[in-house]
Amino acid sequence: MRIVQKFGGTSVGSIERIQAAADIVKAELDKGHEIAVVVSAMSGETNRLLRLANDMNANPPMREVDALVATGEQVTAALLTIALHKLGVPAYSFSGAQAGFRTEGSHSKARIKDVQSKHLIQHMKRGEVPVVTGFQGIDAQGNVTTLGRGGSDTSAVALAIAVQADSCDIYTDVDGIYTTDPRIEPNARKMRNISYEEMLEFASLGAKVLQTRSVELGMRYNMPIHLRSSFDLVEGTRVSKEDSDMERAEISGVAYNRDEAKVTIKGIPDQPGIAAAVFGPVAEADINVDVIVQNIAEDGRTDLTFTVPRNDYQATMDLLEKLRVDMKAREVIGDDTVAKVSIIGVGMRSHTGVAKKMFDVLAQESINIQMITTSEIKVTVVLEEKYLELAVRALHQAFGLDQANPT
Repeated sequence: MRIVQKFGGTSVGSIERIQAAADIVKAELDKGHEIAVVVSAMSGETNRLLRLANDMNANPPMREVDALVATGEQVTAALLTIALHKLGVPAYSFSGAQAGFRTEGSHSKARIKDVQSKHLIQHMKRGEVPVVTGFQGIDAQGNVTTLGRGGSDTSAVALAIAVQADSCDIYTDVDGIYTTDPRIEPNARKMRNISYEEMLEFASLGAKVLQTRSVELGMRYNMPIHLRSSFDLVEGTRVSKEDSDMERAEISGVAYNRDEAKVTIKGIPDQPGIAAAVFGPVAEADINVDVIVQNIAEDGRTDLTFTVPRNDYQATMDLLEKLRVDMKAREVIGDDTVAKVSIIGVGMRSHTGVAKKMFDVLAQESINIQMITTSEIKVTVVLEEKYLELAVRALHQAFGLDQANPT
């Protein structure tokens, strides 16, 4: 097999952890597999480098910020390569540019254009281990670029695709994806398998185990992703295309997000283009909008309610107040004490009444639903944050997720 292994920041957070990662690499190599490795910076290192940049200049040029933070992964790659040599493993460290990662787009938000990986494949065929810096590449002008937070996951999946690997193994400090947060529901169970679509929904709802872009890339090229722990070498969760086993349960898990706020602009004219007039300025302010509800009144006016990340709440309220004056709307109101709870599962495609069951469960717990949104494999409700944990536990039990592994 040809495998790309990726080690996150906590998995390489100390000399001891880097040595443990080297042991994992050698163990797979000893099984006869061809191995390439992608590494993150040591935990906390990227934040330390960003603080240095901001201490030097409150508004540093992003080209230089990218050049600075990219060194974090270079340190890890070199140290892991040194550790592998100590174990007798022939290994070579490569920066993103040396590994062939070509990018496009702006600094700190670059996207991978292609990976020119023939030289890495040759190393792998000779039993050598390329150790590649994640999170970075080089643009057409030769500048070092970075991919944004969590970009090492995307680097790993992109490299796995480029070298035609059989699997991309992501090592982190958790041992897989659970049916819900074990800190809220002790009976949460680890899933053996999850579809790309389900994983994308979990990631969009705040599950930060895998970066969304990496899952999207894996789904596009059908690259299996194995999420597993570098601290406890057990089977993790495999992210892959949907199969028949995944359709047996009504839902696969319950996800949530506390980082939510709800805003409403009331009494705006009900006319074509009014939604664009509201959401255009919001998008220009780089504010992400999620759940949207429109209510039309009899007097020819309408109310628009939507959710935004909580740290964008005040900026959104200020923006809507300006729009209220321009549109001659009645008022702007908001609430930054709400949360989202979602049920997710490809089984919704073949099971009817899933949404009704969810609403019944919440009603039995006297939990009021403020907003609802759905997709083919997800139902999301907005509710008061104080009811979040009760809702998660009740739904997890009602759908039998504490009784049997849904996959």
